[in-house]
Amino acid sequence: MDNTMLKQLLTTAVQAALEAGVAVNEVYENKDFEVETKQDETPLTLADRRAHEIISGYLEQTDHPVLSEEGKDIPYEQRSKWEYFWLVDPLDGTKEFIKKNGEFTVNIALVHQETPILGVVFAPYVKELYFGAHQFGAYKVDGINEELMNFKDLDELMKAGNILPLKSERDKLVVVASRSHMNDETQSYIDGLKAKYGDAEFVSKGSSLKICMVAEGSADVYPRFAPTMEWDTAAGHAIALASGYPVAQQDGMTPLQYNKKDLTNPYFIVKSEKL
Repeated sequence: MDNTMLKQLLTTAVQAALEAGVAVNEVYENKDFEVETKQDETPLTLADRRAHEIISGYLEQTDHPVLSEEGKDIPYEQRSKWEYFWLVDPLDGTKEFIKKNGEFTVNIALVHQETPILGVVFAPYVKELYFGAHQFGAYKVDGINEELMNFKDLDELMKAGNILPLKSERDKLVVVASRSHMNDETQSYIDGLKAKYGDAEFVSKGSSLKICMVAEGSADVYPRFAPTMEWDTAAGHAIALASGYPVAQQDGMTPLQYNKKDLTNPYFIVKSEKL
């Protein structure tokens, strides 16, 4: 895929994420938002459905199929033939959404074979936008406003944002993870880091913002030794790669891969050059 086409697709993904984020916020700001229960007893909100409809409307205009939690029953025999496909999570961090802590995101990635090559993560409540592709690098735009929402060219957003990773003067190691998934294996890994690098600061964060924190340089490592699905990680993974940071399985070497027969991710680690 040439750079012109990739930029067009990245532009479409950013537009979709921004508009979907507006819909998510509208539901979020209504205290009586609707909550349903899926068969696996995870919460499904009205925001999920609205965001999914908006994103699908944008991505269906491209030549690439879409895989998301809502389409997880697409047979592997069919999707295994896809060279490029969109991998979408319309609302990542549903628990954070329901808890009203604002740490939820809209995630859109373009996957080439087994690797995400383009990613957009939009946190609408805190108005933070991350986007990137391997040819263009990664960017973070703070304070998304109406003017930026209506951008005419992706270069406008690039100029309004900061290139990732950001420069950091931190001496102390920062570990980001989810408190709700702080199991013995994760704690043991963090204890090992403290033994090797000295005292480390622990930061709890929801959704794919954890991967983005490593990509931007505000955290040094994100160990995830608990279940995730491919749509949870693909967009953040693409942004991390565009920032120059790999997302590897627990062995620290094998890349996280996508469009597997089983869409569950193995345990993984995202880390900066400090480690």
